[in-house]
Amino acid sequence: MTRLTLDKLTVLRGACPVIDAVTLAVGPGECVGLIGPNGAGKTTLMRGALGLLPHRGHSSLAALPERARAQACAWMPQTREIAWPVSVETLIALGRIPHLPRGARLRDTDRRAVDAAIAHMGLDGLRTRTATQLSGGEQARVLIARALAQDTPLLMADEPIAGLDPAGQIATMQIFAGLARGGRSVIASLHDLGLAARHCTRLVLLGAGRLVADGPPAEVLTQANLRQVFGVSAFFEQTAQGPVFQPLDILREDG
Repeated sequence: MTRLTLDKLTVLRGACPVIDAVTLAVGPGECVGLIGPNGAGKTTLMRGALGLLPHRGHSSLAALPERARAQACAWMPQTREIAWPVSVETLIALGRIPHLPRGARLRDTDRRAVDAAIAHMGLDGLRTRTATQLSGGEQARVLIARALAQDTPLLMADEPIAGLDPAGQIATMQIFAGLARGGRSVIASLHDLGLAARHCTRLVLLGAGRLVADGPPAEVLTQANLRQVFGVSAFFEQTAQGPVFQPLDILREDG
């Protein structure tokens, strides 16, 4: 059983492929880090997979009706703006809409899902605060909680730890890894390769819209791949505290 299957997914900008024939499958229990430099196509791949962009090839998610898609996958886009001055609890409860009959109020199961998401993200003290009055980092945590409250088999997040302080970044990645250990699936685009190496079970490396490498972090974050795609060298070591990855230097083309 897979949570997402892509078969030669291609997304064009004009005549130019931004995503070029990407094929992959994500199953239960996987925490997948989608990595690559700026412009590699990470956001485009996820939006194409969700059916939010015109595409060629096949996406199992895009093939679903909209309501079924929202019940199968929670989507956290890169944009963090909160437009409405509602309470934190109300905003997080919006994640339950795909599960509610039309016009229905929150049920006990929905309230439990909202409470669990608030607890996961450490937002109990902000529950009644107006969401638009929070700091940028606090708003990011609220939006992650809304995605958690949706309680779907698959969670897709575009740069979910951007704007969070180090503790918030680590806590968020620990939550994602915990969801995967519990049988759910997570796909998150990430620029912090150190956190990706420590918390993801699998990395998917994109370069210029193409799939360059796909596998466990140690097999993807090789010196050859780092040179080819990022143009950097790095330190990567398995330690008693877990994997430690640190980019070291920019590599010149002649070096």
